[in-house]
Amino acid sequence: MKKNVNIAVVGLGQIGNYLLNELNTKKKDIELKTGKKIKIIAISAKNPKKKRKFKINKNIFYKNPVDIIKKTNVDILFEAIGYSDGVSKKVVELSLKKKIHVITPNKALIAKHGDYLAKLAEKNKVNLEFEASVAGGIPILRTIKEGLATNKITKVYGILNGTCNYILSEMETSKNTFSNVLKKAQLLGYAEPGNPKLDLNGYDAFAKVRILSSLSFNKKISNKKCLMEGIENIDYKDIDIANQLNFRIKLLGITELINNKLFERVHPCLVKKDSYIGNVNGVMNAVIVHGYPIGESILQGEGAGPGATSSALMSDFLSILRGNIKYPFGLPNIKRKIPLVYNVDQYSNSLYLRFEVKDKPGVLSQITKQLAKRKISVERLIQIPDHKRKTASIVIITHKANEYNAQKCIKSIRSNKNILKNPILIRLL
Repeated sequence: MKKNVNIAVVGLGQIGNYLLNELNTKKKDIELKTGKKIKIIAISAKNPKKKRKFKINKNIFYKNPVDIIKKTNVDILFEAIGYSDGVSKKVVELSLKKKIHVITPNKALIAKHGDYLAKLAEKNKVNLEFEASVAGGIPILRTIKEGLATNKITKVYGILNGTCNYILSEMETSKNTFSNVLKKAQLLGYAEPGNPKLDLNGYDAFAKVRILSSLSFNKKISNKKCLMEGIENIDYKDIDIANQLNFRIKLLGITELINNKLFERVHPCLVKKDSYIGNVNGVMNAVIVHGYPIGESILQGEGAGPGATSSALMSDFLSILRGNIKYPFGLPNIKRKIPLVYNVDQYSNSLYLRFEVKDKPGVLSQITKQLAKRKISVERLIQIPDHKRKTASIVIITHKANEYNAQKCIKSIRSNKNILKNPILIRLL
């Protein structure tokens, strides 16, 4: 790469604006470490007048980011708009076609179009870097691509969404409701103020799981429907009962190979309180990699926020400045095969089941009969009566149960008129 390098930043939200300030204030440090002089020649955002934490140079502002690609001589472009399609995809696609290196924290874009964009980058001999798309400041993608490059990875799992982890941790310590803790998370900037649905329903973590799968197992990105559940239905009662059973509830993203078939999922899990993952609290993320011969590797750190995300973006940036032209997913596109997908109905796991019922004779036996019918055996059972309301909570921990049978069983129990609310099902890790 030439000595003087021209930079563009597209998208000046929290992350883009913070990154722009990092680039402006660390020019000397960047030159010292890479031998390259950088110049920011173009920026773009939806609203140039928006109040931002750091000032922007309006002399290099472009209302339409496509004009940056057409009208300037950019070498490296940062895309921080954040859409999976539309202007985000267009800007990245056009940049790669024009032989411009691209760096992005956009997991939605990579999870949906990563294969196509990686092929474009490879064809045009430029980099498409997306370290910041998974687990914020934790260098998990580089660790898999480079540090563990010769290991056979069999499973990757962890806490991949800081918003959900904060909410679950705060519910436990404050003994407060989901809705109240969500409001607090929004005030603190940990959850989107408008619509935090993509964090809470598991989609954010799932996009990251898809990227991790592709890198870990040298496969194309899967587009098959998978098991995805969020935390919206978790009640403080579940957290309290889990605590009494020596568990904590965590939203986990998990990807593994079972008989060489890909099994990806995101859902709440009961994890042991004395386990490593059970003690990762607040907005922290943690990723655990199982591989051979390395065994188990754990990376933990801040998974969100402009500081952590900019750290990962700058890491990708310095890698490009040092002249490292790499395959976006670690190996040539032609070598990455479409994954065979594991049938979730065949999956077996121990379950936590909670039923809110009318407190009267025969209700428990009605539930256990349905469990037995579906070959689900009970390991532990707790009844918590509420004499005032004449109701009870029935909590059951099962032995390993087939996923298909469990879902059918829950459906049949739900129709019982003695069941007052939808049953809660949480899988054990």
